[in-house]
Amino acid sequence: MTKTLHHRACHLCEAICGLTLEITEERNGGPRITSIKGDPQDRFSRGHICPKAVALQDIQNDPDRLRQPMRRIGNQWQPIEWEDAFVLVAERLAAIQEQHGRNAVAIYQGNPSVHNYGLMTHSNYFLGLLKTRNRFSATSVDQLPHHLSSYLMYGHGLLLPIPDIDHTDFMLILGANPLASNGSIMTVPDVEKRLKAIQERGGKVVVVDPRRSETAAMADQHLFVRPGGDVALLFGLLNTLFEEGLTRDSHLPVDGLADVQQAISAFTAETMSPLCSIPAAQIRQLARDFAAADKAVCYGRMGVSTQAFGTLCHWLLQLLNLVSGNLDRVGGALCTQPAVDLVAATSGGHFNVWQSRVSGLAEYGGELPVSALAEEMLTEGEGQVRALITVAGNPVLSTPNGRQLEQALGGLDFMLSIDLYINETTRYADLILPSTSALENDHYDTTFNLFAVRNVSRFNRAILPKPDGALHDWEIFVGLAKAFAARTQSTLKPTIAPAQMIDMGLRAGPYGDASSFKLSLATLDQHPHGIDLGALQPNLATRLKTDNRRVQAAPAAIMADLQRFATLRAPPLEELLLIGRRHVRSNNSWMHNYHRLVKGKPRHQLLMHPDDLARRDLSDGQRVRISSRVGAVEVEVLASEDMMPGVVSLPHGWGHARPGVQMSIAVEQPGCSANDLTDERQLDELSGNAVLNGIPVKVEAA
Repeated sequence: MTKTLHHRACHLCEAICGLTLEITEERNGGPRITSIKGDPQDRFSRGHICPKAVALQDIQNDPDRLRQPMRRIGNQWQPIEWEDAFVLVAERLAAIQEQHGRNAVAIYQGNPSVHNYGLMTHSNYFLGLLKTRNRFSATSVDQLPHHLSSYLMYGHGLLLPIPDIDHTDFMLILGANPLASNGSIMTVPDVEKRLKAIQERGGKVVVVDPRRSETAAMADQHLFVRPGGDVALLFGLLNTLFEEGLTRDSHLPVDGLADVQQAISAFTAETMSPLCSIPAAQIRQLARDFAAADKAVCYGRMGVSTQAFGTLCHWLLQLLNLVSGNLDRVGGALCTQPAVDLVAATSGGHFNVWQSRVSGLAEYGGELPVSALAEEMLTEGEGQVRALITVAGNPVLSTPNGRQLEQALGGLDFMLSIDLYINETTRYADLILPSTSALENDHYDTTFNLFAVRNVSRFNRAILPKPDGALHDWEIFVGLAKAFAARTQSTLKPTIAPAQMIDMGLRAGPYGDASSFKLSLATLDQHPHGIDLGALQPNLATRLKTDNRRVQAAPAAIMADLQRFATLRAPPLEELLLIGRRHVRSNNSWMHNYHRLVKGKPRHQLLMHPDDLARRDLSDGQRVRISSRVGAVEVEVLASEDMMPGVVSLPHGWGHARPGVQMSIAVEQPGCSANDLTDERQLDELSGNAVLNGIPVKVEAA
């Protein structure tokens, strides 16, 4: 028996913490994971680790995880050989497109896609051959407003300024709970210590949230905000900076700032207060405190993305940083300069070049809003979606009106899933193709190095051997592409392995052959703990991708959306508004299949303020019925004074006890799917992003 130590970045959330894994080689049993700890030599994560990383061994050993292609025959699943599976997919998809057109095949890519560099480099090698406009992803139930606002203002959807958390004096956080998420669109391991460091150097942390979250509890100030009212608060803050002369000049070239000031002149703290339920005096004082700080940054995340004015929220966040002099400034908001620079390597993107067939929703970057997916399958006529490919996604639990989507999936002519599990979505597939596990793969973060609070880079080789007969995800897409090209007589370009692509990207990047770092794959192989490339520095002025290389403070599409905001009214006082919530042990629904991550206090309950319970003659611990326009669920209610009165909270990703799901631990968990309540008709009309926060609901005894 021999033991070896391996070092790797965790891929389970955006923090990409460094890990040290101990592998024991047993004489008869092969390699076994015997220890997972934080890597103290990782200069970025500094030894930090969260419970998810420890569960990597549970994922590796999970008996429910698929390890060979499976074909559904009736209600039974049968193994199928890889080549037979590839041919089957090619024949079925080609036939459907020949009869009904290219757009009859739809694609949905889930959140784990961006955590896996093989999916990032090679999924389009096959999916691009389909040439369908019906492409969807988890982006439009998450961060689409981030991308759209940056595209419109800076010319590229990935040119996203990140909080310089290690150097700021004042951090204003809206719609985010980084102590639970480990940061998001802000790659920031060890975030609690970094937030406390702001306070220790005399700075201030302010959290705006309808719930007193874990992050709000440790902040210097917490403000309750009415769900969906963040946009009004942000207008009030920006207007106050203009009105009271609290702005600072920026070194950035900017167009349209005077137009913004004039357009929002009526959105004062006093007029915005009823819409966000924050007193005008508090709005004004917050604006003054923000402006008075030497270095300040405003950061907003999913809570402000997934609401009716998500794009306006992110535009206003950028403007607050800009007009206070904190955009592209140390201690403010800075763009990361990653070793593999996707901003430099790709075009800025496009928006509203085409629209969805049924509701006319605008595409962004070649994807349509996923709220339109079910209706594209259910609405008959030319262009109706008749086949679906899902990649590492579970949209039944993660997109609006999951029950409607279930109905749509049941009526498809063909469905392919590239996935590790038979879950709430993939149980409808005709074929499931599972890849190797994460620890059997190389790992490089093409996405999250782009959002990191320091410039870092690391590449880690596979820790465990590739099992006989298994394929990496990128190899699956190459196999599918070859079969489809042969069936359709298409020309297929040659490709190379993901590691070779990363090597080329490193050499061509800002720390590559032309720099003193000389980064390459060979260099990173010599640094298993990763390489720190330095603190974030101002660089936005030279990286702008707008046509005139200037910041566009007043994009036409956003200015037009101000008219919609002007019609916003506060909801009736008796109406309850539903929000989600995050937990450090959970990220995606498949994480509920590991005892290590679901043990402890239950966290599936509906949180509700005691006063709201009393008004409805309900009691703590009672089973209640929650209903919205689209459906109803039953769940236990938990009294919580951390909730803003009039607001209830239900976490995402539960509700596994459905026929055909083969995730033995998950199906035993209580709880229901919050997305059986969210409404596919409620959208940020500008971006098409789903509204998952601020859903009107009724709560009554079950």
